[in-house]
Amino acid sequence: MGDSGCCCFQCVRQQEVGVVEDLGQFKTLLNPGLHFILWPITNIVGRLSLRIQQLDVICETKTKDNVFVQVAVAVQFRILLDGAYDAYYRLSDPRGQIQSYVFDVVRSTVPKMELDEAFASKADIAEATLAQLQDVMKDYGYEILTTLVTDLAPDSRVKASMNEINASKRLKEAASHKAEADKVRQVKAAEAEAEARYLSGLGVARQRKAIVQGLQASVTEFSDEVEGAKPKDVMDILLLSQYFDTLSTVGANSLILEHDPQTVANLQQQVGNSFLQQGRSH
Repeated sequence: MGDSGCCCFQCVRQQEVGVVEDLGQFKTLLNPGLHFILWPITNIVGRLSLRIQQLDVICETKTKDNVFVQVAVAVQFRILLDGAYDAYYRLSDPRGQIQSYVFDVVRSTVPKMELDEAFASKADIAEATLAQLQDVMKDYGYEILTTLVTDLAPDSRVKASMNEINASKRLKEAASHKAEADKVRQVKAAEAEAEARYLSGLGVARQRKAIVQGLQASVTEFSDEVEGAKPKDVMDILLLSQYFDTLSTVGANSLILEHDPQTVANLQQQVGNSFLQQGRSH
């Protein structure tokens, strides 16, 4: 059963509407189902789908900063049952009509924006297109459900330039962060070194203090326990003991040093003279 009809029974599918003419004049609209017509006087001249349809439109325009872009807009629409007469008889090319209005809105909106603003305002472009189409196409029996800006693509060379700008910006930020991290590491290392030296100095000072206190206690105890011993004698013995300990430590490192017993006496005299000079200065 074709559109021109071949018998008295015609079938209209679900979500379709049939346009019936009687001797070339519009007669009625047929809903889905089986219908009886008086062919060839009455004929179904057309069938309109009531399902949602989509039209993809690609429009080339340029932005305010003179960058040519291709804007892809998807328009979703359907024919209203009450407007099926207007949809069939008033428009010969509804898709071309919708495409023309999309071109008009996009080419009047995008040139007012710079490229970055256009990327951020895709929703505004879609809303402007939707408002324009709804007002116009409603009179022709079409309902515009939504419009979507699915893509906004500048020239490939512009894309490459934008990527290079972003890459350079990120490299600059990375270098700045790296320099700041190096600065922090150096400052912390200097603070740690200063703290280590301070603590090392405290340790050496405490060590020397402990040694002096130990020597003082040894001299006092030895003088008290050995009758007739003088502090000078005790100091000579301790100095000689330290001297032999030093020789033992040096010898463990396979070093050859000249040894003379007179060295102990000279060392004692030098230490004594040093103490005397410090006492006089005070």
